[in-house]
Amino acid sequence: MTEILNTKFHKLGGLLLLILLSCLFVWLSIVLGYTKTSWHTAMEAFQNFNGSNEHIIIRESRLPRSIVGMVVGGSLAAAGLLLQAITRNPVASPEFFGINAGAGFFIVVAVTFFGISSIEQFMWLALAGGSLSGIAVYALASAGRGGMTPVKLTLAGAVMAALFASLTQGLLVMNEKALEEVLFWLAGSVEGRKLSMLADVLPFITVGIIGAFLLSRQLNTFLLGDDVAAGLGQKTILQKLLASLCVILLAGGSVAIAGPIGFIGIVIPHFAKFLAGNNHYWLIPYSFLLGGILLNAADILARYVIMPEEVPVGIVTAMIGAPFFIYIARRGHFKG
Repeated sequence: MTEILNTKFHKLGGLLLLILLSCLFVWLSIVLGYTKTSWHTAMEAFQNFNGSNEHIIIRESRLPRSIVGMVVGGSLAAAGLLLQAITRNPVASPEFFGINAGAGFFIVVAVTFFGISSIEQFMWLALAGGSLSGIAVYALASAGRGGMTPVKLTLAGAVMAALFASLTQGLLVMNEKALEEVLFWLAGSVEGRKLSMLADVLPFITVGIIGAFLLSRQLNTFLLGDDVAAGLGQKTILQKLLASLCVILLAGGSVAIAGPIGFIGIVIPHFAKFLAGNNHYWLIPYSFLLGGILLNAADILARYVIMPEEVPVGIVTAMIGAPFFIYIARRGHFKG
């Protein structure tokens, strides 16, 4: 695919435009919703807080929600980009790596057997479950003759995702109370998330993003194939292990806060490649910003679909992403 922004100057300009769009969608997320607020009221909430219901909603609910949406969407997109690079699979994403399913399984076990229902506790359980699943996928893909290959990694992810999803469904069938408590979380949502929750997992996400940047040159080499990368002196197994660890940190941290939101990790990397080409030095920030914009846009839409109730944002991202997933899958390969 030929990139639109074909010079460094153009790419910097595109990055600046995406930053401005990110700020715009954060502001739209603050202003728009069931409780009507104006641009002036939103400004007043930050400049002259008076304790009114509108000001409290803006500062305590919508601002954290919009920031969480940016970080979660960006992290999921970056995780999908890394997975597509190391597996050379155009539809690879955190949900196909088993991270979402592992996180959901841990939460359902906690609700079913230990009566846990706190979102804050859900967060740490989801991070543990997603991390365990990601580690299991890598270990399974690395076993056997020939070590880890893109095909084995993809198949291992599919197996672990199916296993955890089946176990989760089995527990939910046996326990209606657990189903009621975790159903909204399993659909994915940023509603009610606090900045304190983001602060808890932000170190993991930050390490994941920094690690991805440090591996950008190696990720570019992976696009040429493992044999070529090895011939150029790359330690492919070690570098894929490090990239997989970044995926676990990014996707695990995101799922821990917002639940298993799908399709962002599949769709956004392709938009980023369309804009900026195949250089991961540019693709990582482009994917992060585009992912945050998409999730906040989907979250705004989710507030209006069945107002005054809200649709979980994971359902909206699935509605947006499914047609693109079908298109990418029908193509069969990604033309770099």
